[in-house]
Amino acid sequence: MFCKEVTESCTTSMDPDLATSSAELGSSTYRKADPGLGGNPGRPSNNDVQDLLECPVCMNLMYPPIYQCPSGHTLCSNCKVRVHNCCPACRHELGNIRCLALEKVAESLELPCRYQILGCHDIFPYYSKLKHEKNCKYRPYNCPYAGADCSVTGDVPFLVMHLKNDHKVDMHDGCSFSHRYVKSNPQEVGNATWMLTVFNCFGRQFCLHFEAFLLGMAPVYMAFLRFMGDEDEAKQFSYSLEVGRNGRKLTWQGIPRSIRDSHKKVRDSQDGLIIQRNLALLFSGGDKQELKLKISGRIWKE
Repeated sequence: MFCKEVTESCTTSMDPDLATSSAELGSSTYRKADPGLGGNPGRPSNNDVQDLLECPVCMNLMYPPIYQCPSGHTLCSNCKVRVHNCCPACRHELGNIRCLALEKVAESLELPCRYQILGCHDIFPYYSKLKHEKNCKYRPYNCPYAGADCSVTGDVPFLVMHLKNDHKVDMHDGCSFSHRYVKSNPQEVGNATWMLTVFNCFGRQFCLHFEAFLLGMAPVYMAFLRFMGDEDEAKQFSYSLEVGRNGRKLTWQGIPRSIRDSHKKVRDSQDGLIIQRNLALLFSGGDKQELKLKISGRIWKE
């Protein structure tokens, strides 16, 4: 029967954490296992089995539930929906037939991390590999620029050059800084990033964000620091921010957040120096005609 609904008994799905979208897997570099891994003469190599586990539609590795048509063609659960339950190879309807044999074979397979080319040389059982890759310390970082949606990913040196060349971000050396932020019409407060500055300090890179947004109904300004590296490394540093004028001062001290945490996540957690608009205007001179904030700070190693 061709592409009509068929009712089959369906085996209960395995751990949902093993499931993944084709979009999540499709954007990263992946190196296949060494053909010699686990290989014996006369037996299929890891590469042979891995080829069987590649979905013919999205070309990503398949995780349970793996489906097959009556003719034995397999595909992943995400693509089963995408092809409207119709086998792309023979046009037979797919139904809900699980390829339990292929799922069982996968249990014996060991593969390198997909980020092997970036420095991770560990080998994992097939069903543990995906969970590791979600938190692998070698996985690429997202571009930390917050002024526009940017889909670029890479390691820290690559992203530093990307920020400088493509986003024209200011780069500074040193662990102390003082920046002035000016806005001609402070009444216009939306969710807008004003500035990102990168500092090279202790041989590492830090992103200083400053922006205006609405906290509930109240317009506020916020400055915070993100570390271009993982969270464990970020905890080795501290920073302080200060803004003030006319004998008044507002200070903040904290630990920089890793760029693994999105800009929005840091902002929404209010983990930084927050300045209410009335106070910001007071620091600017109080005439409410122009915003002039001078923010100074420093970074130190614990």
